[in-house]
Order: sequence, then C-alpha cells, then structure tokens
Amino acid sequence: MERSEWPTAGPPAADVASVFAVYDVREDGDRLVYVGQPRAAPGRVERELWPRFRECGYEVQLRQGYPDGGEGDVPISAGEYVLVARPRSVGVDGVPWTNVALLVATVFSTLLVGATTWYRIPLSAGPVAMLEAWPFVVAILGVLGIHELGHYVMSRYHEVDATLPYFIPFPSVIGSMGAVIRMKGRIPDREALFDIGVAGPLAGLAATVVVTAVGLQLDPLPVQEAASQEAGTFIRFNNPALLVLVAEATGTAGKLAANGSVHPVVFGGWVGMLVTVLNLLPVGQLDGGHILRAVLGPRQETLSAAVPALLFALAAYLYVVEGTVNSVAIWVFWGVFALGLAYAGAAEPVYDEPLDRRRVAVGLLTFVLGALCFTPVPIEVVTV
Repeated sequence: MERSEWPTAGPPAADVASVFAVYDVREDGDRLVYVGQPRAAPGRVERELWPRFRECGYEVQLRQGYPDGGEGDVPISAGEYVLVARPRSVGVDGVPWTNVALLVATVFSTLLVGATTWYRIPLSAGPVAMLEAWPFVVAILGVLGIHELGHYVMSRYHEVDATLPYFIPFPSVIGSMGAVIRMKGRIPDREALFDIGVAGPLAGLAATVVVTAVGLQLDPLPVQEAASQEAGTFIRFNNPALLVLVAEATGTAGKLAANGSVHPVVFGGWVGMLVTVLNLLPVGQLDGGHILRAVLGPRQETLSAAVPALLFALAAYLYVVEGTVNSVAIWVFWGVFALGLAYAGAAEPVYDEPLDRRRVAVGLLTFVLGALCFTPVPIEVVTV
C-alpha cells in the first residue's frame, strides 16, 4: 500500500470531518483508504458520507481492524478504523469473457444432457443430431437467464454495480447448476433492495409460465411415450399448483395425468418453478431474504431464523410420518444451506426507511406466487 500526500480524486478531509476524523489517506491501487476515528455510530457515518463519495465516483464502507490483522482484502491494524472507498462502476466494460465462456459451456452441457437424457439421442449420433434438443436448452436457460436478468436490470436502474449473469455448467438433470449475478455495490435503500430482490422471481415466473404454456402445446416425444409404457423404476417430477393452473388455463390438463408424458420443454417450466421456490426462501441474501428485509427491516432476522427449522421439520415429516425418503435430502440440504445464510445475515441498505404500501403488496403477492410453485415432494422415485 503506497502512501500519498493527499489523493485528489476522493473527498477532502474537511468533507468527512463531521462524522470521521481523518489522520491519513492511503492509495491502494484504485481504492482510497481513509484512516481515522469515527465521530458517530458506524451506520450514521456511512449514511452521512455515502452521497458525498458517490458524487466523487466511489462506494464507501467503514471498517474496523481486529486482532487477526484485518478484514477482507484491506490490511487494517487492530483497533484501527478506515473508510474504504472503491471506484463505482455501473455497467459492463468491454466484453465479459468469463460470462460468455460460462454461457457457452452451459449451452453445451445443457444440450448434452437434453439430447442424451430427454431426447434419447446417443452420443454416437454426432453433434448435428444432438442439436435436435435445442428447445430443451432454450427452455432451461431461458427461465434461468431471465430470472437473473431481472436482477441485473433493476440493479442498473438503481445504479448498483452488479455483474452480468454467470451460468454454471454441470452435468445434472438440467445440465446446469443455475445462474447467479454478483452484487459489487452497496444497496442505497430498502426500495432498491426490494426492487432488485423481487425482479428476479417475477421475471423468472413470467418466463416460466410462457415456457410451460408453450411446452404443453407440444406433443410428447415418441421415446418418452415408449418409456412411459415400460415397467421399472423411474424418477417422477411432481407438478406444483402453478403448473396445473397453467395446464387448465391452456386446455391441456389431460397431459398431466399420472405417469403421463409431456414434452421436455414443460420440464423447463417445472425447473423455473422449483428455482422460484428455493430463491424465495425468506432467509439471508436469497431473493426472499432481500424482499423480507426490505419489507420488515431488521425484524426479518426473527422470521429468517425459523426457515432452517421449518425445512428440517418438512424433511422429518416426510421421513417419519409419510415414511418416504423421496425429496428428504433436498430439504435437509437446503435446511443446512439456509442455516448458513441466516447466520451470515441479510443485505444491509445504507438508508433504512420503510417501504411504501404498494411495494409491500407486491412482496406479499410474490410470496403467494412462490407458494403456488411449491410441492413437498418435488422429486419422487417410482417403481411400476
């Protein structure tokens, strides 16, 4: 870390002196590190200084050093307070090659799984034959990508620095482990936290309904119909209420008969619904956690703490009362995951003013739509 006489890019000491006494300013690459002593509570320091630093093109965060030598990637002596100012960057600079490479890899892995698992095309048939599974790829990546783009668009709207979606290739039943965006900037207020959090599930649900409705208009593949007549053990993906409602609204409810076959595109809609349920768990920095934190403020910690217990209770109910192991592992895994998220805590906006009633109503509606995507046993092993 190089010492500077006084960096000219950031706010001068006089502009921060009301809440933070500056002893020194250091340059650390493109960051500025103001060393000093707070003259107010940490939350107030950030609230007071945040607009001034943004005017100069920086995001600011107050940190305190601990006996272990620091916090994160900024060396801080024990007991030392610093304001870390990072350059703001809203948008994409140049070609995001990492995002592009992961998208291409995920297209390939999804196409491979779709062709071999759902379309029953052997690898020996070659890459051209495997392209027949392109509707499956569009369905899966469509619902995942539009969900994440919902977050990204609202991040741009509120001028919060965020990455484009990172798709995760993986040879699972869908050929992917989903997609994520990374929030690099501070959330200015509860409105921004709510809008960014709710945009993903709502955009993803819109895409999910469209994909499901289109898929239900398509006839099952001949290989699927043949497989449904065979005796043996297979995996059944149980239908949530929203999928049934879409089928009824489109006059295709008959295609959802027990052990019946539907086109693989419908499975893309099913995936979108499961993704919605899991993302709307009201805990930590999941979408549901963002929404709940924006609606309830710090009080959301009480409800979030109950989420892992409810997931473990659901797993126990299925195993003990229903006498089945179907989907038990799913809820145990997410119970453990939610426990870690609850411990880590929710996102903290700079300004913590209550939401307006309109947003609260949209939040409640989003959770209701999420509930329609829930089924206690989404995946079931069936022997016929």
